[in-house]
Amino acid sequence: MAQASDLPDEGKSISCGIVMPISSLDGCPPEHWSEVKQIIQDAVEAISAPRFTARLVSDADDVGVIQKRIVQGVYSSDILVCDVSGRNPNVMFELGMRLAFDKPTVIIKDDKTDYAFDTSIIEHIPYPRDLRFSRITAFKKHLADKVLATYLASQSSTEHSTFLKNFGTFKVAQLSQASVPGDQVILEMLSEMQQEMTRMRRTFTSPARRWSGSPEEMEKRTLGIAKILHALDQMGLNRTSCTADIPEDVLAKTQSIVHGPSNFKSPSDFNAAIREAYSIWLNGPQ
Repeated sequence: MAQASDLPDEGKSISCGIVMPISSLDGCPPEHWSEVKQIIQDAVEAISAPRFTARLVSDADDVGVIQKRIVQGVYSSDILVCDVSGRNPNVMFELGMRLAFDKPTVIIKDDKTDYAFDTSIIEHIPYPRDLRFSRITAFKKHLADKVLATYLASQSSTEHSTFLKNFGTFKVAQLSQASVPGDQVILEMLSEMQQEMTRMRRTFTSPARRWSGSPEEMEKRTLGIAKILHALDQMGLNRTSCTADIPEDVLAKTQSIVHGPSNFKSPSDFNAAIREAYSIWLNGPQ
């Protein structure tokens, strides 16, 4: 297995994004692509130095808009392995984005897929579609060596280019922070609120919770508690210095911010919901 003795940031886990088919394609069921993904992960994570962590660019620990996660993963991965087998349109589009960012990329394909004209000039590492053990063993070593060599080349020279700079001088596309229109901010806030509601549904439909009501009342209460959580987040409170019971001033401030009795059965239920939300905010869902 390829190794490197003199690496920047030695000991750091290098992110390797994976772009590939995951559903039925070209006569291959999802189980086939799941096995291919495991082969890629095994090969990349077997590199001894530096250590690599390989995962689909669509994977994330949080709940969010999957398209946003994919674009962020395609952009921010230290290196990317792209399987163009079957020429899945989504895969080809994500590969196009990565090449436009001009970041280190390794392309693989099975032996039943022809080369695409636009990317044929880039070396593709082939593997057998039938995933025969002996040939897959050789493929995994080849892939690991290629990933390591490509990553090291990208770190050692600012002139390294997988694709774009072979055709001339271009201004490489980047993702950056920018001012956005108010309606976009609202949409993002609504999306975050929807995520919070999903989390709250999981929490408050737990058998451990005693509160019950009609589906409409549950929906309204969930939305109300999501508003309370958002208000608590905006207060700038320090969790490490907060007591287990909500302070009276925080309770009163929350009541004035949320204006939430309409989401609850009664004022007492509103206050109970504030205390429950505070406990969740302080400790996480129980």
